[in-house]
Amino acid sequence: MLSEEKIRKELIQRFGDAYKSFGLNKLMGHIVALLIYSKEPLSLGDIAINLNRSKGPVSQILKRLRDRKLIRKSWSPENNRQDFYEIEPEIFENAFRNNLELIKNNTRIAKQLKEVVKKSKEDELGILKFRIDEMEAFYALMEEHNRNFLKDWIVKREKLLKH
Repeated sequence: MLSEEKIRKELIQRFGDAYKSFGLNKLMGHIVALLIYSKEPLSLGDIAINLNRSKGPVSQILKRLRDRKLIRKSWSPENNRQDFYEIEPEIFENAFRNNLELIKNNTRIAKQLKEVVKKSKEDELGILKFRIDEMEAFYALMEEHNRNFLKDWIVKREKLLKH
């Protein structure tokens, strides 16, 4: 049977690897995992100590995670002089929404490129026109499926919250 410490380390390592595989900073994954694991909100200093990192990089990543609505500041009655952090209650939904925004941006890019290519008189752009049409159709379909997924998720999450 794994100890709590081994489970914590495994969780932190796996989240770091997952974030890195998506082209994000590994430390982002480490911080998210640590906050998911933590029963109480943690201060910047606590996070830095737990991850054996300096406060500077941790502080920068905390801001990025807050901007993405994955974590939030939390108030502590024992210590109101420093900020504490915890995961957002809808962390997984917010991560999904962040990804959906990337997909929507790709759809916008395809539509813009389609207009640029449409204005061109070049016959050699036939394959490019096809690929941009394909890109637009692909990302538009992803948007539709992701919106439907979010609707289903909201229903499922409500059921989980009732238990």
